[in-house]
Amino acid sequence: MILPFLNVSDEFPNTEKALVDPDGLLCCGGDLSTQRLIQAYSLGIFPWYSKGEPIMWWCPSDRMVLAPDQLHISRSLKSAIKKNQPEFHFNRNFTTVIEHCAQISRKDKGTWIHPEMIAAYTALFKAGHAFCLEVEINGQLAGGIYGVKVSQIFCGESMFSIQTNGSKYAMYGLCKHMISHDIKLLDCQIHNPHLESMGANLISRQKFIQTLSI
Repeated sequence: MILPFLNVSDEFPNTEKALVDPDGLLCCGGDLSTQRLIQAYSLGIFPWYSKGEPIMWWCPSDRMVLAPDQLHISRSLKSAIKKNQPEFHFNRNFTTVIEHCAQISRKDKGTWIHPEMIAAYTALFKAGHAFCLEVEINGQLAGGIYGVKVSQIFCGESMFSIQTNGSKYAMYGLCKHMISHDIKLLDCQIHNPHLESMGANLISRQKFIQTLSI
């Protein structure tokens, strides 16, 4: 099967045409303009590629999602929240959050949050379509998360932790925000055992895309 290559003016292929192996790879090429990213997320598609590669667009056959009221908070995390009283700041400093996410140490020593992605998502944030959350403990940054809002879904892109439980606090704070603003679902994109332990589960591509249209 030949992977479709998008010119800047091309529309995305039907998501049901995504590859089985690697799961969800739909097409490559195009650009990271704000208009393109809004279109992608509204169709259940997201970019994920390494620096030096063409832009790769994905829509996995199964999607890991979390309903905010289903977040599992362990006994130890409840105790830590009570003890440390984390403070949450929504949409305060997008640049700080995405740059911390880009600096996360990874097994392959690489990152998909390279300067091109940082610039694209910062523009998306300025246009009102991306979000971020910072966690502070005693005035010191502890962790955070950023992503994209589309319909009644928050699409989580990456999170970071620079203090113990920093990213878990971020998930807790984000889910509280989602509940208070009637945001129905957190899109975690692909299966992750850590997120599964916090209450996330897999749904089909079709069900996820149907949820986007609600």
